[in-house]
Amino acid sequence: MEVQMLIISGLVIVGLWLILYIFPINLWITAVFSGVYVKLLDLVFMRFRKVPPTLIVNSLILATKAGIQNITSQLLETHYLAGGNLTNVIKALIVADKANLQMTFKQATAIDLAGRNVLEAVQISVTPYMISVPSITGVSVDGIQLIAEARVTVRTNIQQLVGGAGEETIKARVGQGIISSMGEATTYKIVLEKPEDISKRVLADGLDAGTAYEILSIDIADINIGKNIGAKLQIDQAAADLEIANAKAEERRAMAVAEEQEMLAEIQKAKAAVIEAEAEIPAALSMSFRRGQLLTSARARQSN
Repeated sequence: MEVQMLIISGLVIVGLWLILYIFPINLWITAVFSGVYVKLLDLVFMRFRKVPPTLIVNSLILATKAGIQNITSQLLETHYLAGGNLTNVIKALIVADKANLQMTFKQATAIDLAGRNVLEAVQISVTPYMISVPSITGVSVDGIQLIAEARVTVRTNIQQLVGGAGEETIKARVGQGIISSMGEATTYKIVLEKPEDISKRVLADGLDAGTAYEILSIDIADINIGKNIGAKLQIDQAAADLEIANAKAEERRAMAVAEEQEMLAEIQKAKAAVIEAEAEIPAALSMSFRRGQLLTSARARQSN
């Protein structure tokens, strides 16, 4: 008998737990007393849709207490099922509302689903963030190498956060602008004396276009002098010119040697021809004697 009572008691407890789990009455009562209207059946159906009712109700309560309007449980469920972070979205909306930033629930969810931290983005929009640009190396017109370090103060551009370029683009553009400004300086002394001129010029170029940030200021933290690139280039050019001159001189010497060899060959050829001609004289004389031509020629001369 006692065993049966224990079994029945256990079944009753399990049944009550299941009922309270399926019908989160406590959560519904909390929502009602917090000024949030949610149907009890909606909370039950959330279980079947694999949506945590506690997260939805707590998000609604947080938004309602902060004065955020036009947020329903259906919108919150949709964003949760899409893989969004409800807590970050609601907190971001609250921070934006307190800071008088224009942000709608649709914008916040789009930023969140785009993979960005929407809460951090809003916080950076309220409190500007400093980006450290790696060392930038440029060369002035007089050939002096300059190494600068820059700091860029930005804040989030909420309207361009979805699809806008990130921090690395800001660094690349600022570095390019500083290098260009250094390259147009007639002398490195101008850069050292007035680094703020570079900052103003780069800032005026609108480098934040198409990015998720708005550049507030660009500050040159430090400038160091590097190598004398101009002198090094001149030395390298002189060395290259010397190599070219040596190569041309060697070419002329080789041509002179070749011409000398060619002349010697011609002389040797001429000498060989003379020797060959001299060698043919005795044979010609012998032939003439044999033919009697030489005697006939001598008699003809005597008769004359």
